Amino acid sequence: MLLFKKPFWPGLQSGAITLTFRRWQKPHVRPGGRYRCHPIGVLEVDGIEHVPISSITEADAASAGFATRAELVDYLAELGPLTPSTKVYRVALHHGGDGDRVELALATELTDDDIASITAKLARMDRDTAWTAKTLAIIEAKPRIAASQLAKKLKRETQPFKIDVRKLKKLGLTQSFEVGYEISPRGRTYLEASRRSRSRPRTRSARRT
Repeated sequence: MLLFKKPFWPGLQSGAITLTFRRWQKPHVRPGGRYRCHPIGVLEVDGIEHVPISSITEADAASAGFATRAELVDYLAELGPLTPSTKVYRVALHHGGDGDRVELALATELTDDDIASITAKLARMDRDTAWTAKTLAIIEAKPRIAASQLAKKLKRETQPFKIDVRKLKKLGLTQSFEVGYEISPRGRTYLEASRRSRSRPRTRSARRT
């Protein structure tokens, strides 16, 4: 998982930012890996090196979204004292697009027709075996937990479970992370609307004459 503060988002999306420096105990990413950076989309890692602070150049700082090298070093020093020999991870990356239908997943304005459409699609998925509600519920209750653990709790095999979660993702109801999933903003809106609908008292049928 790669996290960035909001000021870096525009540069990451435009391609102006192609580096980040991290004070990790061990690598958290790998070359070729794709990592979600909510809410801008997916970042692809091109390379990672363990380098001393002294090797960072002004050009590196600019590529990491900082005005000067000194500004970057001060930013890294917020996590503790630094010396020229202190090593950090230099991560080369680029924006890899919106990934798993990010724009759809972030949409929180749902009309009654949208809700009805999603409900109908989920019903079709449940036609042979009812699994959608259980899957959404466990992702909501246990965000960013490994798929293998979630599948085990549902007494399912991991790979079929992942395939089903992808179906929910295509509807914009979930989002994938390097480890596990979360209910997307669109998914939360849908679930809240569904719960309100279920909690409404049913109107009494007209009395027979």
